[in-house]
Amino acid sequence: MLPGEDRAARRVLLVCMAAGGTTLLDQAVLNIAIPSMRQSLGATGADVQWIVAGYSLAFGLAFVPGGSLGDLHGRKWLFMAGVAVFLLAGVTAATGGEPETLIGARLVQGAAAGLVNSQVIGTIQDVFHGPARGRALGLYAVTGGVATALGPPLGGALVAGLGPEAGWRCCLLMSTPCAVLTLTLAARLLPPPRRTARNSRLDVLGLGLLCGCTLTLMVPFIRTPDGGGETLLWGTAVGVLAAVFAVHQRLRVRRGRQPLVHPALTSSKPYMLGTAVAMAQFGSSLAAFLVLTFLQSGLGLSALLTAAVTLPGAVGMGISSALAWRLVRRIGPRTVTVGLTLGIGAALTGAAVALYAPTEALPMALAGTQLMSATAGGLTVSPNQTQVLQDAPAEAAGVGGGVLQMAQRIAAAICLSAVPAVYLHAASGPPGDGQPRTGYALASCVCAGLLAVALLLSSKRRPVPPSRLSAPPSAHHAGAVPRSKEST
Repeated sequence: MLPGEDRAARRVLLVCMAAGGTTLLDQAVLNIAIPSMRQSLGATGADVQWIVAGYSLAFGLAFVPGGSLGDLHGRKWLFMAGVAVFLLAGVTAATGGEPETLIGARLVQGAAAGLVNSQVIGTIQDVFHGPARGRALGLYAVTGGVATALGPPLGGALVAGLGPEAGWRCCLLMSTPCAVLTLTLAARLLPPPRRTARNSRLDVLGLGLLCGCTLTLMVPFIRTPDGGGETLLWGTAVGVLAAVFAVHQRLRVRRGRQPLVHPALTSSKPYMLGTAVAMAQFGSSLAAFLVLTFLQSGLGLSALLTAAVTLPGAVGMGISSALAWRLVRRIGPRTVTVGLTLGIGAALTGAAVALYAPTEALPMALAGTQLMSATAGGLTVSPNQTQVLQDAPAEAAGVGGGVLQMAQRIAAAICLSAVPAVYLHAASGPPGDGQPRTGYALASCVCAGLLAVALLLSSKRRPVPPSRLSAPPSAHHAGAVPRSKEST
C-alpha cells in the first residue's frame, strides 16, 4: 500500500474495531445487571432467558442476510443504519417499564448488531488483503475480547454506585456514547458504498425454517411443558422442521439456486465437526456465565462482588488468548484438546465448589473456577476457529466463516435457554431440595457435558500440521463475507 492508502485502511479498521467493541460491550455489561433488572421490572426467569437468548438468536440470523445485502447494495449505509437502530433499541430497552418492552428491544438490538458485524467483516475483506487482512481481523477479535472483559466490572460498578434501579438502566445506556462515536467515525472514514455482487438472492424460506427450528428448540426450556405429551409434540415439531429444511436446501441446489448453507460445507466432515465443537463451546461458556448471575441473585451477592468474581476470568482469557498461538506452534491442534479438557475440569470444579465450599469462601472459590474456565476458552476458541475455516472447502471458504458465526449464535440462543432452565428448575424447589447452589452445580454439570461432547467431536478430526495453525486466519479463512452470490 501507499502511505496514504495505509493511513486510510487504518482508519477503516478503527471504525470496525469501534463497532465490534460497542456491540459486544453492550452484551457483556447486561449480564451483571440482570438481578437488579429482574427486581426492578418484576421479570421472571423466562423473561430473562428471552432477553439474553433472543439477542443471540437475532444476531445469528441477521448475520446471513446482512452479508448478502452488503454485497448487493454496499456496506457503508447498512453499517450506519445498523448502528443507528442498535442505538435506538438500546435507549428503548433502558427506558422500558415492562419485561416485554425489553425483550422486543433486545431482539431488535441483536438483529442490528448482526447487521453491523456482517458489514464489519465484509469491509475488512474489501479493504485488506493478504497478511494485512489476518492482522486486521486479529485486532478486531482482540477488541471484542477486551470489551467482553470490561463489561462485567463496569456493570458491577454502575449498579453498585447508582443503585439497582438506575444502575441496570445505565448499563444498557453505556453503549449509547460508543454508538454515537462509531456513527461519527463511520460517516467520515468508511469508504463509499459499492456493490461487490450483481445478484445476491437470499434463501428467505431456508432462513425462516432455521429460525422456526431454533425457536421450537428454545421454547420448551423457557416455558415449562405441561407434561410428557407436550414435550413429545415439541420434539416432533423440531424433527419435522429440520427435515423440511434439509429437503429445501437440496431442492435449491438441484434448481441451481444458492442455499442458505453451501452444500460443500455439509459434505466436509472436518468442517462440520469443527463447527459443532465451536457451537458446544460457545453455547456452554455463555450459558455458564448467565447461570452465575442467577446464582448471584439466589445467594444475595452484590453486583460489585459478582463483578470481582468474574474479573480473574477476564484476565485469564486475555493472557491465554495471547499465549495460545505459542502453544499451537508446539503441539498443533492438540491445543484445542487441552483447552476443552481444562474447561471440563473447570465446570466440574465449579459444581463441587457450589455444593461444598463454605459460604464465606464461595466468592473466592468461584473466582478461581472462572479463571480456569476463561483460560480454557482462550486456548480453545481462536485455534479451533482457525482450524475450522482452514477445513472449509475452497469453493465455500468465505461462506464457511458466515455459517460458523451463525451456527455459534444459534447454539448460544439454545444453550442460554436450556442451561438456565436446569438451574431455575432446581433452585425453585422446596428448601433443602432445590437451592441455588444445587441448581448451579447441576447447570455446571450440563456445561461440562457439552464440553465433553465437543472434546469427543474434536478427537475425530484429522490432525492439521502446526504450521497451518501458527497464525490467525487470513484471506478467505477469517470469517469473511465473500463478494459473490454465495455470500452469507
